[in-house]
This record gives sequence, structure tokens and C-alpha cells, in this order.
Amino acid sequence: MRRFSGDTLLVATHNAGKLEEIATLLEPYGVSVVGAAEKGLKEPEETETSFAGNACIKAHAAAKATGLPALSDDSGIEIEALDGAPGVYTADWAETETGRDFVMAMTKAHDWLVAKGAPKPWRARFCCTLVLAWPDGHDEVFPGTIDGQIVWPRRGTQGHGYDPIFQPDGYDMTFAEMDRWAKNKISHRADAFAKLVKGCFD
Repeated sequence: MRRFSGDTLLVATHNAGKLEEIATLLEPYGVSVVGAAEKGLKEPEETETSFAGNACIKAHAAAKATGLPALSDDSGIEIEALDGAPGVYTADWAETETGRDFVMAMTKAHDWLVAKGAPKPWRARFCCTLVLAWPDGHDEVFPGTIDGQIVWPRRGTQGHGYDPIFQPDGYDMTFAEMDRWAKNKISHRADAFAKLVKGCFD
């Protein structure tokens, strides 16, 4: 496994919250983090059918464009009774002509479960795959998950995306009812990050 040896890491995201989260996690390693927007990068089209495939597209495009090692993630929710949907199309379910509407997306997931007559608990898991790519084309891939169940009605106002309907195993609250930093310690992204740090930074 290749170690990260530079002092600057490009994070291939335009999401300021995600950028801040990653910068905080890598702070102990003396790594300076820059975002895609800062480098004027456009988001490449995600044409793969797996989280790893889409994360690879974003990481390699950013590394090639800037000459910097680049970190990207692709994440989403898989609902067991819906055969893993929405999966890599998690964000697509929320797309509208005026932006993303995750209330609509969560309602769609609930309505499909009801229409299928799926028995409770509605098992689900959040997935995150991190890819660290170098300009020479090398990459390292780190998948992370957290298991739980879909609950209805929605609960909580923290977090984002499908957080109000996802209750992780071992907890009586949804991601959206948790403090942001408490959630970040147990999330699918935290699982992937722990593997990334162990593999490339420790």
C-alpha cells in the first residue's frame, strides 16, 4: 500500500462541509487540504455503477488536472428490501429542476417500501468509498459502511440527505437527531477514513 508523503492533498469535492470534515480528520498529520472549487475543477460525470467506480473517476480526474494527490468519496444508502436501491443513485433520487429535494427522495424510499409490503424492520446501510489517487495513476481504495434501519416518519433536523430516516444499529436516534460530530465518529465515512489513515497516513 502506498503511503501519502506530500504536504498538500486535493479533496475532489465542492461540498464545504465535507471539506471541513476531511481537513479536521487529517489535521494531526500536518496535511494541507484544498478543495475542487479552489482549483476551479468541474465535477466529472459519474458513469460507474459502484461507489468505488465513481470515486475513482473523481479522484483520478482531479489528480490528473492538478498534479496533486487527490482524495474523493462516493457514498449513498442501500435499502435491503429495495434490492439495494437507491445505492449509487442516492443523490439522483433527490434531483429536481430547481435543485435537490431530499424530503422527496426519503418519501419515495418510504412509499416504495410500503408498496412492496416489505416487513419491518426495514434494513439499510450507508456506504462510503474513499479513493486516494496519485497523478501517476496509482490509487488506493477504502470502503466503509454502517448498518441500521429505515424509520418513518422522519426524525431530526441535523445532518443532510437521508439522515432523518436512518437509525444506526445500537442507537435509538436517527443520524439527523445526533450531534454532527458524534455522528461523524461512527458514520460510514468514519469507517472508510479509519482505513485510509491506517493504510496511507499512520
